[in-house]
Amino acid sequence: MAQDFAWGRLFQWPQAMNPLTDRNNALPKLESAQQSYLAHGLGRSYGDSCLNKDGLLVSSKQLQQFIAFDPTTGILEAEAGVSLKAILEFAVPRGWFLPVTPGTKYVTLGGAIANDVHGKNHHSAGTFGCHVHSFSLLRSDGEHFQCSPHEHSDFFKATIGGLGLTGFITSAKLALKKITGPWMDVDSFRYTNFDEFCALSTKAAKEYEYTVAWVDALAQGDSLGQGLFLAANHRQLPYSNGTDPYKPTKPKLSIPFEFPNIALNALSIKAFNFAYINQQRVPYKQSVQHFNPYFYPLDGIGTWNKIYGRRGFYQYQCAIPPNKEAMRAIMQTIANASSGSFLTVLKEFGDIQSPGLLSFPLPGFTFALDFPNKGEKTLALLNRLDQMVLDAQGRVYPAKDARMSPDAFAAFFPQWQAFTQFIDPAFSSSFWRRVQPTL
Repeated sequence: MAQDFAWGRLFQWPQAMNPLTDRNNALPKLESAQQSYLAHGLGRSYGDSCLNKDGLLVSSKQLQQFIAFDPTTGILEAEAGVSLKAILEFAVPRGWFLPVTPGTKYVTLGGAIANDVHGKNHHSAGTFGCHVHSFSLLRSDGEHFQCSPHEHSDFFKATIGGLGLTGFITSAKLALKKITGPWMDVDSFRYTNFDEFCALSTKAAKEYEYTVAWVDALAQGDSLGQGLFLAANHRQLPYSNGTDPYKPTKPKLSIPFEFPNIALNALSIKAFNFAYINQQRVPYKQSVQHFNPYFYPLDGIGTWNKIYGRRGFYQYQCAIPPNKEAMRAIMQTIANASSGSFLTVLKEFGDIQSPGLLSFPLPGFTFALDFPNKGEKTLALLNRLDQMVLDAQGRVYPAKDARMSPDAFAAFFPQWQAFTQFIDPAFSSSFWRRVQPTL
């Protein structure tokens, strides 16, 4: 039995874990008919969607083979345990890049599909699942499905964003993106409030492939929503600063111990936000950056989740239609609570349709931040935010959730009933059992 944590460090219980050593094998045997399976990659889901209390986690860590690559089309076939980091190390020197990437590269290919991850280029490229050509799905009865938009298309749609509940993804084909090199042209705008963010975002969506804003979640009044807006494109010209752009990188810093809970409070967060926003004193700045610091700033700090201490933290990410007043009210509620995090992200999703039945993005605003776990006070705030998101006809991201109610889940994802017919009868998760609506 292995002690297993999700990235938010909210859960701790004995958890059985067995690897799948060969993608052509059947799944390991369950100890009893009451047990269930759940695929497990690198455990970067914040909540309990990657956990299966009293069940069996089937690890994909031994499925790390690249199967095939077409250098003319950029179609890569790899086993599900291959990380996004490994794909980048393989692809970037060959002139290719991930079509979509989340804020960490420590995610497996299978996990990226199961959560239909999104990135800074949603307005221009959609979700990760939009670029998956096909995958192999292993069911608990030993059957292998080859799923694509044209073959077992119903399982294809259910598995993308399906939280690992339809079976075990063993391998997949992914369409990579052609690039000239590892460098990014990055434009950084210091903006004063939410209205200015909206104007910047609308303009930038037409000029930049990647856009995202860091927000001071504690700012109020005329400064509500202030922050730094980072827009970027892949650089089309070679650039060198004397370093090897392809050398694999390791975290430069690591958090060796859990911070005491008292270290995180409104004053410390306000001080960090002040320092962060004032690192750029001019309204506009241009730079050339390697892709790593632009896409993966937190990957440079190993086990950064320990900053939130032994009690852990809740990450909350919502998406709502383009209703400015609703988004403003959500930000104001968080600012009033003085519970915002060091890193708060605001972006506008585009209108590219996600392929998955339970895919998270929708056209409009998305807001993501961490809340230190302060017990019932934190849960009450998150429940209030849920209601505001529901009133705005939005949704909360299951891959980052650790506490939404069954009623909230059913309202956020009305397709859940259609989804249930594709769940493998021997698969489950702690998340699914927690949010399972009753008919």
